[in-house]
Amino acid sequence: MRKLYDRFRNTSLSTKIRISYLLLVIPLVLLLIAYFYVMMRSSSKYSEMISSAVLAGDFSLDFKKDYDYETYLVIVGNKTPEESSLSEMVDEADEIVDGLMQITREGENFDRLKSVKKYLGNLRKYEKRIEKNLSAESEYDANIEIWENDVQIVTDLIKEEIFKYVFYEIRAMQAEKAEMDLFYRRAMTGSLVALVVLTVMVVGFSVYLPKSFTKPITDLVEVTGRVSRGDLTARSVNDTADEVGMLSGSMNQMIDKINELLQQITKEQIRIREAELELLQSQINPHFLYNTLDTIIWLAEGGNQKKVVDMVKSLSAFFRTSLSRGRDMITIREELIHAKSYLEIQQFRYQDILEYEIDVPDEFGECMIPKITIQPLVENALYHGIKNKRGGGRIVICGRAEDDDIIISVSDDGIGMTPERLAEVTEGLVGGDHSDSAIYGLYNVNERIKLKFGERYGIALYSTYNEGTACDIRLPMSP
Repeated sequence: MRKLYDRFRNTSLSTKIRISYLLLVIPLVLLLIAYFYVMMRSSSKYSEMISSAVLAGDFSLDFKKDYDYETYLVIVGNKTPEESSLSEMVDEADEIVDGLMQITREGENFDRLKSVKKYLGNLRKYEKRIEKNLSAESEYDANIEIWENDVQIVTDLIKEEIFKYVFYEIRAMQAEKAEMDLFYRRAMTGSLVALVVLTVMVVGFSVYLPKSFTKPITDLVEVTGRVSRGDLTARSVNDTADEVGMLSGSMNQMIDKINELLQQITKEQIRIREAELELLQSQINPHFLYNTLDTIIWLAEGGNQKKVVDMVKSLSAFFRTSLSRGRDMITIREELIHAKSYLEIQQFRYQDILEYEIDVPDEFGECMIPKITIQPLVENALYHGIKNKRGGGRIVICGRAEDDDIIISVSDDGIGMTPERLAEVTEGLVGGDHSDSAIYGLYNVNERIKLKFGERYGIALYSTYNEGTACDIRLPMSP
């Protein structure tokens, strides 16, 4: 090894340059191999996504309608359980879901398929309960209740999960294709440019090897050293038309590209942060849904049909605004409908202790607000304010203009907060430990507002112990 090193050191500069550029070509070949490997891997992943979407297409979009109708025919006696195709429909759907689970790689979509599997199992249980009731020959009402309150709800959930599955698979396919196209263009362009530059430089230095090459190389070494230390303001000032000048220009372009990529990464991190917050705020508390459904059942059993209808209307309006066709920004008018629906539902449950008032000027109605902003504050006012105070309480939602901004205030006359607790919650709005669910809910709302409109906007808390709490939402006065 020592003799080989001495021999290389004593060779001519042109030979060293030839050997050096051969060593540069080898990494280029390895890079090309890596490019093709990544491309093949992405292509395989894309093919799996296509397969999953095609297989999901085999899941009948009319499954809900067909299964609900078939169940109804069995209940009313038009078909016997043996004549019906309920079991075959569930088995066929179960086989499709099993096939999807084998090829699905995306974690959230896999969880959706697990949910569909569970729902299909529930349908089998309901089918057996209906058959058992039919054998008793006196359980028509019970079967109708199972059909309305269990079967139709579960088939709705299955339909929704399959639609979501197909939607996210297609979106992932689009993203993967875009990434593949971008990678392919960059890989081909980069490989061709690198090959041309290396070829020209090898020929040029091997033939001419000018002494003036030493100074530009030294300058390039200095620039690369600064870049390696994190100074991305460094630029090569060599503007000659030779190979070194080309390398300098390429290096400057590379540094510019690094700066662009760093900016893109920063923006992507903000988008990811926003997406996580949007996902958290869109998750509906299951306990609220369970309690609401229990209240509806209790009212129905008590014969309060009008209250049942009113409560179901409120629940429908609540979910309609929660979904909002996938929008993350809605008008203040829509957000107030959402908050009012929530309050109406809670007033059925806490009619002895809860009163509310909504007084927001109509001219604010078309201004935009992040979806599900007011309702979490109303929920905090109810559960952490009014419920912790003996006797009844009142929640007031009002609005006012302040300079060029809108202030939406959610206040209650509940238990309020001590100065220590108020300081703890206020600190939680800008960071810190969010293990406290009440603080985290406020933090989530505050962060989403700031991400949409800027640091000037957000929420502010005011509270006096044994008197109540107010939470002000500051938004821009813009349509």
